[in-house]
Amino acid sequence: MKILNRFLISYFMRILSLSTAAFIGIYLLIDFFEKVDDFIDHNAAAWDYVVYLANSIPVILVQILPLAILTTMVLTLGGLSRTNEVTAMRACGVSLWRIVQPLMTLALLFSFILLLLNEFVIPWNAKKLNYLLDVKISGKRHVQLTRNEIWYRSKNQIINIAVANSQQKQLQGIAIFTFNNQQKIIDRQDIPMATYVDNHWYAITLNERIFDPKTGDIIKLVTHKGVTLDLNKQPEDFARQENLKNELNFRQLVAMVKKLESEGYDATRQRVDMHNRIATPFTCLIMGFLGIPFALQRGRNSNIALGIGLSLGIGVVYFIIQSLVTAFGYSSALPPFIAAWTANFIFLLLGVWLLLNVKE
Repeated sequence: MKILNRFLISYFMRILSLSTAAFIGIYLLIDFFEKVDDFIDHNAAAWDYVVYLANSIPVILVQILPLAILTTMVLTLGGLSRTNEVTAMRACGVSLWRIVQPLMTLALLFSFILLLLNEFVIPWNAKKLNYLLDVKISGKRHVQLTRNEIWYRSKNQIINIAVANSQQKQLQGIAIFTFNNQQKIIDRQDIPMATYVDNHWYAITLNERIFDPKTGDIIKLVTHKGVTLDLNKQPEDFARQENLKNELNFRQLVAMVKKLESEGYDATRQRVDMHNRIATPFTCLIMGFLGIPFALQRGRNSNIALGIGLSLGIGVVYFIIQSLVTAFGYSSALPPFIAAWTANFIFLLLGVWLLLNVKE
């Protein structure tokens, strides 16, 4: 590795370490103070705090790393410009691309690291956090989200839901299994779709199978029309389950989409999430590229406060655009692939335009 590469990478990594630590610390501090009352009210053990911290840091890291890379790129090139080191490099015949090449390589490397974290590490951390906060601390009933479906127990019933859409207040592919005291199945109800109306879940059609508890044979098959269901859940309870999608990696989402679509269910939301698993890590590369023209345009007028403020502003705008196009994807207004990549494409074009306007 050449001397210039070592100098630029070491300078970049020092600032990135500080930026990442600062963002994680601020995020963790705010998040912890929001939840500390629940820990205290439920007499959480010291180990619960350790589990919370250990599993929160990786989850926070993948969220703030693109912003930290943007901040680092602005501060790195801004600092070098302020001390005339960029000017000295250019005077020695070093091109702008040669200066930023090792930094962009690092941004690309971190994109692949984030991709691996999202696939192999974050789902496990998210599952631990969700169980700790929702079940162990808050005392809510545990609802298991498998790779394909939602499962939970209510009294003497086990309820399985293929697709839950809390915003439209609809459930698809409901199966309710009823057991007797000997834990033998005596009844199964299959509901293609249920809608939440007037504080009740309402099903247009319900197919019921009644079993002989001794032999397990079907003794009666009945179809009911216009049935009110007692699911012991409200739409907002399933909204919490939709938030558990971070427990699934890309491969599990692919399997979920294939299964839901093969069974005739709408898997648009899951398909958007699937594409987001690939698109989101490459935000590191986009943010690194976007930081180059912002830093170079300021030249010797660059400063730390401006760099951090600019990075936070860009991060907020990116988050708003990403949330907006994702919502369009969920509602089928945009194809899932376009919804996942639109924000990255917009900011890539913005970076190219700004870079073309940087004065030589």
